[in-house]
Amino acid sequence: MTNIAFIGLGIMGSPMAVHLANAGHRVAGYNLDMDRAKPLVEAGGVAAASIADAVKDADVVCVMVPDSPDVELVLAGPDGVFQNAPTGALVIDFSSIRPDVTIELAAQARANGFRLLDAPVSGGQAGAENAALSIMVGGEAEDFQTAKPLFDRVGKTIVHVGGNGAGQTVKAANQLIVAANIQALSEAVVFLEAYGVDTKAALEVLGGGLAGSAVLNQKKENMLSRTFDPGFRIDLHHKDMGIVTAAAREAGVVVPLGALVAQLVASARANGDGGLDHSALLRGVERLSGKEIG
Repeated sequence: MTNIAFIGLGIMGSPMAVHLANAGHRVAGYNLDMDRAKPLVEAGGVAAASIADAVKDADVVCVMVPDSPDVELVLAGPDGVFQNAPTGALVIDFSSIRPDVTIELAAQARANGFRLLDAPVSGGQAGAENAALSIMVGGEAEDFQTAKPLFDRVGKTIVHVGGNGAGQTVKAANQLIVAANIQALSEAVVFLEAYGVDTKAALEVLGGGLAGSAVLNQKKENMLSRTFDPGFRIDLHHKDMGIVTAAAREAGVVVPLGALVAQLVASARANGDGGLDHSALLRGVERLSGKEIG
């Protein structure tokens, strides 16, 4: 049994914290909107009043918040983890943030007597709820082994990919691939509908061939039914595509398709779709095609 603080109980963090509590760990959760802590409390966890309250007895601190500034505030802020957690605690950042920020925070963690793993996840809300996430982990191998039993409670595919920042770099590549796949699927759906094809049947047969993908399997129903309740918001994918394009530029790598998809994601956001699931990139294809927006 481990004392765990879990900071960030949103769409992803809440079910992850619940899985850890169900596994028998003592979990203290904190979220700005404390109504989000109800599922954790129902699972036997505790709703903390602040970050300091959550981390005061923690062996492990898990973080799942939206962006780089949020992680910096949670960890290095005046009321944050580095100021309030017991020295030697292991920090696991499940957030998706800039690799360079992770590297800097890892250095700060070491200077303050902490260990840090960057462990961004892929799989969306369904993956979090079903404990089936892919987790790409950067940091020391020994720390990875220490955290592995916890990763096993929230994920299915867990891989140590290198030192600090490597997890975030792999996650950026993941988001590039996912966005390009969603955009291609969106274009295919609008194309099929324009010709009056049985789109559901078409996607079924496409899914059985080389065009098949996890994106097709998980997002086709959203597109067919035009229901875009957020499993992963366009706002967040917009942030991630910014990470991809900035990191690629810094490395001197050309990502022309990534740059184009980043603009299409930005366009969707500018048209008011930022709060929708990223499968709503379909709406952007409809706009460009002069079709009625679903």
